Amino acid sequence: MVIRLIITAIAPVIALAIGIYLTDRYDREPWQILFKVFALGALSVIPITIVQRILLSINIFPGIFSIIYIAFIVAGLIEEFFKRSAVMYGAYNDKNFNEKLDGIVYSVFASLGFAMVENIMYVVFRYTGNYYVGIMRGILSVPAHMLFGITMGYYLSLSKYTNNDELKNHYYKKSLLMPVILHGIFNFILMAKIPVLMVFFIPYVIYLWIINLRKLNQYTADSKDKFNRIDKDIEKE
Repeated sequence: MVIRLIITAIAPVIALAIGIYLTDRYDREPWQILFKVFALGALSVIPITIVQRILLSINIFPGIFSIIYIAFIVAGLIEEFFKRSAVMYGAYNDKNFNEKLDGIVYSVFASLGFAMVENIMYVVFRYTGNYYVGIMRGILSVPAHMLFGITMGYYLSLSKYTNNDELKNHYYKKSLLMPVILHGIFNFILMAKIPVLMVFFIPYVIYLWIINLRKLNQYTADSKDKFNRIDKDIEKE
């Protein structure tokens, strides 16, 4: 039974990781760096858990403000901060981070590393025997982490490949701010349990997919143009 629960927890992570890896088809990243970033994302659960417990212990907000605090700060800010740190430490300055699409690939792998451990904690240990939790998290929560990672990587790449220092700093801040906002809204709708808000949850998830697939497609097209030009230049020589 435990093995089935573990498979249920990690299967969506593996599927999404393979999907992103195959998307990066014009200049694939070395598996060693992808594994490193994924592992750092997984290990980020440790500091995230510690900081979250501290923040929860000082939660003095009443009612809806407590939910906002937990959704945007305890969960959104802390998780996205450490996931971005995994990318910054594991891949940002690596020579293989040589195009904009790489920012999305590495950010998604860091996010999926965290999502895998979090999913195991929920599916295997917290809700043991409840396959419904595993299925719903596989459909909603794990893909959501991937989508937040796409947004993060999109702005990290803009920051890395911008020569203007002011814009570089602006995009770097947005690489954290935007995933936090998207993550916070996702959590808040689920945690608030307000019927009116729940009506907007599925449209919001669809919105997340649309805007992030656009970002992914944009950088995939840029990657294709870049490496097609390189191939043509090599042929000319």
